[in-house]
Amino acid sequence: MSDTDQVPPGVDPDIPSPARMYDFYLGGTENFEVDRIAAAKVKAAMPEAEDAAWANRGFLQRAVSWLARHDIRQFIDVGAGLPTRNNTHDAAQAVAPEARVLYADNDPMVRAHAQKLLTGVNGTAFIQADFRDPEGLLAHPITQATIDFTQPVALLVVALTHFVPDADDPWGVIRRYMDRLVPGSYLALSAGTHDRQAERAVSGLKDVYSKSSANVHTRTREEIARYFDGLEIVPPYEGAAPDLVYAGEWGAEDPEAADSDGSRWSYCAVAKKPA
Repeated sequence: MSDTDQVPPGVDPDIPSPARMYDFYLGGTENFEVDRIAAAKVKAAMPEAEDAAWANRGFLQRAVSWLARHDIRQFIDVGAGLPTRNNTHDAAQAVAPEARVLYADNDPMVRAHAQKLLTGVNGTAFIQADFRDPEGLLAHPITQATIDFTQPVALLVVALTHFVPDADDPWGVIRRYMDRLVPGSYLALSAGTHDRQAERAVSGLKDVYSKSSANVHTRTREEIARYFDGLEIVPPYEGAAPDLVYAGEWGAEDPEAADSDGSRWSYCAVAKKPA
C-alpha cells in the first residue's frame, strides 16, 4: 500500500501495527512506511523474523488443511490479520469448497483490507471484534449467520496471544471460547516464546513492539501448554507424541528439516474438545 493512499477510518498511520508488520514480513502490501521501519528494527534484533512469520503461516495452512480433511467445515480465525495471500479460506476451501470461515480482528486496517479481499468469496465473513470478548464475538449477528454452533468448529488463534498481557488472562479467554463450542471442535493455536532465545533478541523485539499498537508478551512452553488444558492434543506429525512443537514442525513431512531458527520462536498445537 502506498502511504499516499487514503487511510481507512480509525487507522493511525504514524504508529506501527503488529498486523501490518506481520503482513510486511510475509511480503504483503497492506502496510505503511512506519510499519516497515519498525519491522527493520525487529529484524536487526531478530534476523529470523521473516522465517518466524512464515513458520506461523505454514502452521496455520497445514493445520487448516488437516482439520478440513478431518471433516471440519467451520473455522473462526481470531486475530486473523488477513495478510495479502495464503489465508484460512484458501487452505480450507482447497480441501472442502463448502467450508465456511469467519475472520475476526480488532484492527480497522484489517477490516478495510477484508472488504476488498473477501468480496465475492463464498463462505467467508469478517467482523471487527476483540479476542478478549469471546461472548460478544460469538454472539455477533454475522458470526451467528456464518457459523452453526450445533456443529464442530475450529477456533484458530495463531500468533495472537503473545499480544495479550497476563492481566487480561488469555488462558481464561481461550477457555471461554472453547466452552461455547460443541465436543468435536478444535483449537489450533501458536504463540511466541522466549525459551532458548538470546536475551538481547527478546529485549530488542519487545522494545520495538512497545512503541507499536500492542506490546509483546512471549511465554514459556509450560505457559503456552496451559491453553490446551482439558483438550486432547493431536500428534503434530506421523510418529510423534501428542504434544506441543515448534511452529515449523507441525504437519511437516520432514520435521527435522522444518526445525528452523525462526520456527523456534513459537510453540503450537492442534487439540480436540472431548465428548
